[in-house]
Amino acid sequence: MNVGFVSLGCSKNLVDTEMCIGLLKDKNLNIVNNPEEADMIIVNTCGFIESAKEEAINTLFEMAEYKKLGKCKYLVAIGCLVKRYKEELEKSMPEVDLFISTDEYEHFWEKINELIKFEKNQKEIRLEYNKRVITTGKKLAYLKIAEGCSNRCTYCAIPQIRGPYVSRKMEDILEEAENLAKKGIEEVVVIAQDTTKYGIDLYGESKLAELLKKLCKIDGFKWIRFLYAYPESITDELIKVVKEEEKICKYFDIPIQHYSDKVLKRMNRKSDGKSIESLLNKIRKEIPNVVLRTSLIVGFPGETEEDFFELYEFVHRVKFDKLGVFTYSKEDNTPAAKLKDQIHHMTKKSRRNKIMELQQHISKIKLEELIGNNYEAIIESVTEDGKYYIGRTYMDVPDEDGVVFIKREKNGKDDLIDKFVNIKVIDVLNYDLIGEIV
Repeated sequence: MNVGFVSLGCSKNLVDTEMCIGLLKDKNLNIVNNPEEADMIIVNTCGFIESAKEEAINTLFEMAEYKKLGKCKYLVAIGCLVKRYKEELEKSMPEVDLFISTDEYEHFWEKINELIKFEKNQKEIRLEYNKRVITTGKKLAYLKIAEGCSNRCTYCAIPQIRGPYVSRKMEDILEEAENLAKKGIEEVVVIAQDTTKYGIDLYGESKLAELLKKLCKIDGFKWIRFLYAYPESITDELIKVVKEEEKICKYFDIPIQHYSDKVLKRMNRKSDGKSIESLLNKIRKEIPNVVLRTSLIVGFPGETEEDFFELYEFVHRVKFDKLGVFTYSKEDNTPAAKLKDQIHHMTKKSRRNKIMELQQHISKIKLEELIGNNYEAIIESVTEDGKYYIGRTYMDVPDEDGVVFIKREKNGKDDLIDKFVNIKVIDVLNYDLIGEIV
């Protein structure tokens, strides 16, 4: 049987998909990339915000078309959207043969087997991190260190989807990391909803700094990153580890969401504007070449023009290297959905556009300051016209940040793909670099 996968949403979801692929390969099912070749299509859905839900529904309908063509026999939906709306989906989408929620993953094979009747005397097997199939290329892998979240931000549905924060044992994480290194992985992205809370539930204190130091000792790793670092939990010890360990990319992704204290309080965030700004200044002072990235939410219920102006001036003052802006999404069964003073969608869109226009200007200026500098970059692909390699430096997280376009010789071979090279920045775009190999 041929099985095709579509993985939507975040990198944490992707790790789940990779474990599902590994389990099915263990059962001698054939994994294919082309849905036209698949007897069964499994869609790992995201249900975080409205746009993600729409994408998941549209993808399921798109994949259902292959069933109508007669080749695909089974369509399966798994993941976060299923966890949130399983009953509604079962009633409204008869095209889908099986729904598996995130809290049913320990019975993943049992449920798949019931559908396809592949194995008579089935033995219960579980999804395993060490048996997952890496889908992010030869050199990059995500390393999930915890599941769920206990921060209880009022706008966020993740605790009801994924449950409270649960750290993995450090020895299990390190064992998986060793296996990744043996497979040739050189860039590891440590992920959790909040990496800075790692270990508190198991060990009584944050163990992220200790974990990062141990990962740095593993032979084979070249770049190590961690996502995401909540501001109230970034310690002096963590800053010191990032500063001193050569393998750790000098990069902090700190989702602050807002600057106005009134908005932060309604969001149930643990930091205030001044402490956030003080933290950012401290990090930049300690690590001069650090890249700071953040994500913001505009249009949160009750956000006044004054609140937005505070945020705008903060972005103008701090000048983040990377920045993303979401318009507030009113999510079912979250405290913020019940708040009064919901903001009109056109106001939310306008505020987002204003921040992004400012950030585009900031980004262009900051990138222009890099012209003439040399950096190490990993080459991942080639542009369609063949004129440039596409790569990333330590300043770029995969699928989130910009890239570097690297001039390629005419008729150049693709033997540099998946290799690290030294490049010189010769020009910039709004969010991307242009370089040449030196």
